[in-house]
Amino acid sequence: MTEAKPKNKNELFAFLDGLGIAHSTHEHAPVFTVAESVSLRDAIPGGHTKNLFVKDKKDQFFLLTVEEHSVVDLKTVHGLIGAASKVSFGKAEKLMEYLGVIPGAVTAFGAINDMGNNVTFVLDADLMKEEVVNCHPLSNDATTSIASADLIRFMEATGHKPLVLKVTA
Repeated sequence: MTEAKPKNKNELFAFLDGLGIAHSTHEHAPVFTVAESVSLRDAIPGGHTKNLFVKDKKDQFFLLTVEEHSVVDLKTVHGLIGAASKVSFGKAEKLMEYLGVIPGAVTAFGAINDMGNNVTFVLDADLMKEEVVNCHPLSNDATTSIASADLIRFMEATGHKPLVLKVTA
């Protein structure tokens, strides 16, 4: 049995184009943390994301996509997202297996690689108030801008029904 190779950013862009979803991408040096990406803010308007890949004790995985400066209380968020227990960070191996990305490139666009619906995607309600949301396009050397409503449409086209919940403090 051969494992499916994760889709890359060009395949992501072709998928978005096929859905008629407008997007623009700004190439930049690789960034691994929110702190490293702050210098890009003036060049890229809209809401910028922070992504937390977490799991509960029953190995249910969640991707929390929130505004980059917001705070998520990992001791209580499980009650909001429907986890079976408190959550902890998922391992890099599962991140690659399910979303096709490495740490530092985690993104809501990873839904395109989650063919088995192994991950529940949670979009923070405050972030989704932004007209434009910015996410890594499956790699951390670029930032892709997309309308917040189109991000939901993209996820639904991948077979995911994202939860839009207030998960930040």
